[in-house]
Amino acid sequence: MRLALGQAVAELGALGGMIHVRDPRHGGMRVVAGVGLPDYLIAGWENLTDEDSAAPVSCVRYRTQVWTPPPPDVLRRTHSPLSGRSPSGDFSPGAGTLPPGSGVASVPVITADGRPVGALSVLVEAPGELDDAQGEFLRMVADWVAEYLRPARPAATDGEHERQPLGGDAVGSAVWRMNDGLLALDGQARLTFANPAALKLLGASAREVLGTVLWDHPVVRDTGMAACHGRAVATRAPVGCDTRWPGRAGWYHARLDPVPDGLVIHIADITERRREEAEQSAAQRTAAERVMRMGELTSALAEALTVQDVVKAVADRMLPPFGATGLICQLIENGQWRMVGSAGYPEEFLETVRSISVMEMSAIVEVLTSRTPTFLSTPQEYAEHHPDAAGYLYRSGMKAWAFLPLIASDQQIGYCVVGFGRPRHFSEEDRSLLIALSGLVAQALERARLYDAEHTRAQELQRGLLPRTLPAVPAVTADARYLPAAEGVQVGGDWYDLIPLSGERVALVIGDVMGHGLSEAATMGRLRTAVHTLADLELPPDELLAHLNDLVGDLGDDFYATCLYTVYDPATNLCCFASAGHPPLAIVRPDGTTYFPPADADPPLGAASPPFETHEIEVPDGSHLVLYTDGLVESSAVDIDEGMVRLAHALTRAAVPPADLSADVCAHTTLHGPGRLCDAVISALVPEQAETHDDAALLIARTRSMAPDRVVSWTLPDGPIAATEARHRATEQLSAWDLDELSMTTELLVSELVGNVVRHAKGPPRLRLLYGWTLICEVSDGSLTTPRIRRAAETDEGGRGLQLVAALSDRWGMRFTAAGKCMWTEQAVSPQRPH
Repeated sequence: MRLALGQAVAELGALGGMIHVRDPRHGGMRVVAGVGLPDYLIAGWENLTDEDSAAPVSCVRYRTQVWTPPPPDVLRRTHSPLSGRSPSGDFSPGAGTLPPGSGVASVPVITADGRPVGALSVLVEAPGELDDAQGEFLRMVADWVAEYLRPARPAATDGEHERQPLGGDAVGSAVWRMNDGLLALDGQARLTFANPAALKLLGASAREVLGTVLWDHPVVRDTGMAACHGRAVATRAPVGCDTRWPGRAGWYHARLDPVPDGLVIHIADITERRREEAEQSAAQRTAAERVMRMGELTSALAEALTVQDVVKAVADRMLPPFGATGLICQLIENGQWRMVGSAGYPEEFLETVRSISVMEMSAIVEVLTSRTPTFLSTPQEYAEHHPDAAGYLYRSGMKAWAFLPLIASDQQIGYCVVGFGRPRHFSEEDRSLLIALSGLVAQALERARLYDAEHTRAQELQRGLLPRTLPAVPAVTADARYLPAAEGVQVGGDWYDLIPLSGERVALVIGDVMGHGLSEAATMGRLRTAVHTLADLELPPDELLAHLNDLVGDLGDDFYATCLYTVYDPATNLCCFASAGHPPLAIVRPDGTTYFPPADADPPLGAASPPFETHEIEVPDGSHLVLYTDGLVESSAVDIDEGMVRLAHALTRAAVPPADLSADVCAHTTLHGPGRLCDAVISALVPEQAETHDDAALLIARTRSMAPDRVVSWTLPDGPIAATEARHRATEQLSAWDLDELSMTTELLVSELVGNVVRHAKGPPRLRLLYGWTLICEVSDGSLTTPRIRRAAETDEGGRGLQLVAALSDRWGMRFTAAGKCMWTEQAVSPQRPH
């Protein structure tokens, strides 16, 4: 009975089963055999009464098959463990929980004379009733069981066992002829039954193996079934395992079902099932990998900024999941076709494609006209549909193609061709994915084209806002570098400038408007223009920053900027500077040592409250003044203090002359000029492989002092005699400088300027002459009154002095000083003269 029950469970793929028999004297039913069900479940159904509504009783009562389906939710019924009765009348063995979705099929066991003697029940994972074939098989097993519910026959001989092991009935014949192996063991693991399929697996006859301990058999010993036997015996629950069978290819599944006095083992060949599972698993892995790669492509396209970024993302992320090896993208730009990217195609073929008009390639014309993709699986198919490509198709190196139109916002912007190195059948899934991805690529390319156009305009704007070249001035030799951020299209607010001032002085300025964008760039342009205007007024650094602070404050609360304004005077070697929240000035001495003059920076423009503090320091001739923005020395990985230390080291390394060069040679070469220092600093602080996330500006100026004998000054007497004294001093000095040709003009200029002081200001006046690239005359006094040119009437005896000064000099102007003001003029010196 256990053997028959085990066969029923195996054939129907059931979770387990049991056989009940009727008690003819006392009534009721009791379990006599069980397979696949734990003892605690069987115990709940061990004894049933005739009044019970459980399925085994019902099928005997009505002499027909009974199917108890699972309830709509989870079949979880409680009942009396003695009666097996549940409130709904469902079959609910034991007080435990049945697997969700399982139902029970019971058939009566009826003897040949028509007496119902018991019931055979199986627990099946199925939402519906057994089909006809399954029900017929269950009834056949029940009929066979009916014949054995009588005293056992004498044991058969070995030969009889091999001929008719189950009495010759139909079910026995089916068990005997089944392709799967079936074994029965007693409590000591001795083999009590083996069908021919099992004997074939064991490689022995029944006479050789029946009665022996199965785990001693050399073939079974290597299968791992012994370990399953131990778990089945210990848990009294079915155990299964997949195993290789020694001497045979493929895989086998062994299911071990405990029975009250032993074990039933069902061995099935699952090679085909394992192969299908492996193929399904591989397909699932491939699909999962494709989904992952498509997700990566979507993310990469979302992050791609330029057209080249998009093409690279497609080549890196889209081609591999499909096994593709080639890509060509062409877009329409200003009515012209342009190949914006390619991958995997020979350069010779790409040159051919570039040389042929798109309208001459029928495959592309078909895609563009129909706005639908075309898939060509072989070169023969390509040549058959598009004979015009026969002359150059072989050069592509591809064997299959997917032509995809690129449509964004219902506008056709171009096409792309995905090539394959081998012939390929395009499945519906392949086609759907490629079509969907072409839409994503089209959107990304359209967005990237807008980015490229905006980026180009932004670069043009940036170049227009920054000085194209730095003016040549006698006081310094200067050079600058600007590094835009590696990410983003928006322009930054970093800027720098060099502004010539009177008296051969020069202003060096650098600033940074916080934030990025056109608004910040416009603010930077306004500040740069304002600095030029204020510098022309000869304002000292602190006053200039105060005016800039007012300008930034008027722009709103969201605008802030930093600025460092420096004025270098070559006549005194003095450097005056003021800072509004900007990184400090760096000075490289002639010996190469670098230091940062101690100065506490005031708050940024827009957040500061004047007055600003002016700092003054003397710098030796040949020093380098280094101005920079925070993008050069500060990042997410480097704080500003560490960045300044790195800057100082880079400047020192670049400024120290090589040991094999003399100081005289170094002094007369550009070996350590500002341009080389700029490149050295950029190379050290912003290597090419690093991405900068902020703009960076760098301005370096090498100072040139005026020779002491080229600067002379005198304090003049107070009163009308001052003009005479001034003319005399100027004439003598010009003669000493061999500038006699400028004596007459200079006498007139000095006479007018000193005369104005005598008439309109307060003395004593002071005269200073500087001989540099130009001849500069400066007259200072103690008055803050600003002189101005006015139109004199024909009868006026005065009022024409400044008009004469403007006519005789190349440049003239006025600046305020700590003691008053200074009027100055410049006259050109003959270009043949050494400076």
